[in-house]
Amino acid sequence: MIELSNGVAVVTGAGSGLGRALSVALTSRGQRIVGLGRRADALSETATLAGDLFTPITADVSDPDAVRAAFAKARAIAPVTVLINNAGVYPHRDIFDETTESFMATVNTNLGGMVACSREALVDMGATGVGRIVNVSSFADLAPMPCSAAYSVSKGACTIFSRALVADLGDRLPGIVVSTWMPGMLRTDMGLPDGLDPAVAAKWGATLAFNADRSLNGTVWEMDREIPPARGLKSRIKDALLLRRPKARRL
Repeated sequence: MIELSNGVAVVTGAGSGLGRALSVALTSRGQRIVGLGRRADALSETATLAGDLFTPITADVSDPDAVRAAFAKARAIAPVTVLINNAGVYPHRDIFDETTESFMATVNTNLGGMVACSREALVDMGATGVGRIVNVSSFADLAPMPCSAAYSVSKGACTIFSRALVADLGDRLPGIVVSTWMPGMLRTDMGLPDGLDPAVAAKWGATLAFNADRSLNGTVWEMDREIPPARGLKSRIKDALLLRRPKARRL
């Protein structure tokens, strides 16, 4: 069986923010990384920080042909064993300023890029039966902010896509483990000026991405803590009677 660390980990959106921090965190652990991003200059800056284990590949994840070409280059280095779907855009547009085209452009990056990259990663993962996919999402679908309709819809769909992958793969290929991760409000261009340092979040993301325990399949994480699935009334009553308090896992 191939080990995760023997292959390459693909990080999308590696040119800045959380993607850059994840790339640095993973290469510091001795992992080979292929970083995808739209801007070659930004990827070069990440490469300077991440070192020789980082391979930059310029690709727009909203373009399926560009994704296929990028993964072919990654596959030439080693099988793709880990994918962190991090790339995303967050345009702030009032719904009166939004057009169908601008709305769908956001969806094509945030959701379409996740689908395209996951499908390419599954070429290797499906052949070996081993892999780890972490889909970076948010709670934007539960509490949308003003001027963020496209982002909120696309991120909610990303969370559903994780569940759909588990439904498709879980029984046939249990060694391919899929999780959803909400890293929190970060100090990035898409985040807040006083948000969390991306380097802190990246340590959690790196740990999650290289834990392929099958019990993590379908799990959802907020920052460094697992969000347990909702429990039915009977389960909650049983927990109370047995003085049992389910404990969330931490990274």
